[in-house]
Amino acid sequence: MKLTFIDLFAGAGGLSEGFVQAGFEPIAHVEMEKSACNTLKTRSAYHYLKSNGKFDDYITYLKGEITRKELYQIIPKDILDTVINLPIGDENNHLIHTQIEKSLGNQKVDLIIGGPPCQAYSLVGRSRSKTKMEGDPRNYLFIQYAEYLERYKPNMFVFENVLGLKSAKGGHYLEEMEKIFNKKGYQIKLHTLEAKNFGVLQNRKRIIILGWQKNKKISIPNLEEIAIENNYLVKDLLEDLPVIKAGEGVDRFLKYKTETTEYLKSHALRNGIGILTQHIARPHREQDKEIYKIAVQKWDKKQERLNYNDLPERLKTHQNRTSFFDRFKVVASDLPYSQTVVAHIAKDGHYYIHPDSKQNRSISVREAARLQSFPDDYYFEGEKEGANRTAAFKQIGNAVPPLMAKMIAEKIKEILC
Repeated sequence: MKLTFIDLFAGAGGLSEGFVQAGFEPIAHVEMEKSACNTLKTRSAYHYLKSNGKFDDYITYLKGEITRKELYQIIPKDILDTVINLPIGDENNHLIHTQIEKSLGNQKVDLIIGGPPCQAYSLVGRSRSKTKMEGDPRNYLFIQYAEYLERYKPNMFVFENVLGLKSAKGGHYLEEMEKIFNKKGYQIKLHTLEAKNFGVLQNRKRIIILGWQKNKKISIPNLEEIAIENNYLVKDLLEDLPVIKAGEGVDRFLKYKTETTEYLKSHALRNGIGILTQHIARPHREQDKEIYKIAVQKWDKKQERLNYNDLPERLKTHQNRTSFFDRFKVVASDLPYSQTVVAHIAKDGHYYIHPDSKQNRSISVREAARLQSFPDDYYFEGEKEGANRTAAFKQIGNAVPPLMAKMIAEKIKEILC
């Protein structure tokens, strides 16, 4: 029997994907965003079809030969019902519990994973908030998380969040978390992890809290000691993709530009599929494209980042000249990892300029997904049928890299088995 888990605040499913790849079975994904829930349903359809020898049906969907509605019609209802599109809180918890317990049947929950929205704890979120996020109800969603621990009593839990959690309100929230988790019967251990140590070609630091039942003797691994050797560069993520310019690309390419790279093969990002989805670049103003070229040339010639104040005066349109000097930044292909991919990529791509000046654009949805280590067969949905670039970027920026999640899952599996 597979180990089971519930994913709270599931987002697009990056954390869940890692646990599924490690052999865990999802009982439920709880998420309030409709677009992300559609992504979770499509991924659940992928796993169901693949495990039942019907993978061709999923490829048919990726090619656009059947609609999303038609895809869901060939998936058992109980599989799709594991995705619960409701906000976690006192108003909806009874509905969420009803659906979880229907899916759970007579099984036990081995694990709860997930982390509340990070805006309430992030340094950037606090800097942009007039109230420093004081009074934001999201600050205390960990209390809801603790209530789920009390109800389902998993052996362990995995709580993911941003580094700012340690300093938010002088560490008050973290102290409160430890108190309430302890009250519910769990000890915790906090880890500060870097995604690049888990095979992800991205500079991304996150907090992972492992919790376990106090009455059980469990040897908790030090996740901070994990560091796999990386002999790859960011170009290994990009060079097999078709050349597109700003505003170009299609939702479904029927072939890649070149054969797969060793990185994509060894980390199973290409997954052997012959169709490329969501390689779509947003359009840009001529002024921004001119800045992009300057930024790329500066990196190519001097390995230097563009300082906004060094631009010609005619190209400076932002009033803020005293901070965010690196608001235009190249995803350098000759480095072993990129800058952190965050949800702001949904608003503009200035911080994620493609390293090829001939393409002269910000990165595509698929390129952002690869930087987060999502496999190419992972399709990001919008609320309505068809590609939604903004919704996809937001989901990708908020996600946990699946490669990182998988390695954490494998460590936990060793403990629970």
